[in-house]
Amino acid sequence: MIPTMLGVTILMFAMVNLAPGSPVEQKLQQMRFGGAGEAGGGAAADGGSSRDSAVSSEVIEALNKQYGFDKPLHIRYWIWLKNLSTLDFGESFTYEEPVLDVVMSKLPVSIQFGLISFLMSYLICIPLGVLKAIKHGSKFDVSSSFLLSALYSIPGFMLGILLLVYFAGGTFVDWFPIGDLYSDSYDELTLWGQIKDRTWHFILPLISYMVGQFTVLTLLMKNSMLEVISQDYIRTAKAKGLANKVVYMKHALRNALIPIVTGFGHFLSLFFAGSLFIETIFNLDGLGLLGFQSLLERDYNVIMGLFFIQTVLMFVGNLISDLLYTAVDPRIDFS
Repeated sequence: MIPTMLGVTILMFAMVNLAPGSPVEQKLQQMRFGGAGEAGGGAAADGGSSRDSAVSSEVIEALNKQYGFDKPLHIRYWIWLKNLSTLDFGESFTYEEPVLDVVMSKLPVSIQFGLISFLMSYLICIPLGVLKAIKHGSKFDVSSSFLLSALYSIPGFMLGILLLVYFAGGTFVDWFPIGDLYSDSYDELTLWGQIKDRTWHFILPLISYMVGQFTVLTLLMKNSMLEVISQDYIRTAKAKGLANKVVYMKHALRNALIPIVTGFGHFLSLFFAGSLFIETIFNLDGLGLLGFQSLLERDYNVIMGLFFIQTVLMFVGNLISDLLYTAVDPRIDFS
């Protein structure tokens, strides 16, 4: 994991820093536009010299030094790498705050939707997949498969737009509120009122977050269960007269969960879940929107901070998934 992480950070750092449009260029653009606005007609009279003189070479050198671009790329990477030992990702060029503070301020939205969608997906999809496998070929299986396939074919952001138009915009019905995670009068509500208010705000964006993984996870569970219950030892268990509940839940389910376990370790990365389109549609200030805005504004420190944290969580999640394999299937031995 360590050498892989090192290689990934080198590639990402080089790609981000070598991309056109550095923070210095962004700042110079702002200064030039500002200088043009202040100069007014005087800049036009002298052929634009006022605009050019507004940004001298000394200013450019000062900006390069301020942002750390006065040093070679490999030196900047080494400094960035050393600062990671104290979780110092630098300061955001846009927000002028430590990157960790900026990320933490956007984290609640992503944690709430990531964690809730993860729990609900597994708590619903695993039983549903098992039931579909047991009733394979029945009307329930066919109709639920059709519904799941239809939902999977709709992108999350498009589903979000449709949900807003039909259920929140007032064009058809106005059952759900639009934007934010709670109402303006949230602090004045009772505890039960606050819970109800948050739940009501959560429903539409949560459906948009879950729609894709919900279908994949259910069908994966069903196919895995179908493969297991066709094995000889399951037929033997049935022939011995064991109840179907014991056969499916005790003997078949554990082995059928092996492919599903691969996603369990990724629950860590869900804490940093974010969707640009869904957050934009529902007016949610989360990590998806932060990442997109940071790319547009060339906020290198925020980009690298988000990338590094998400990569670490992904690697740790893969490790947890490998360890869970041994818990589900004792035949697997990594030693």
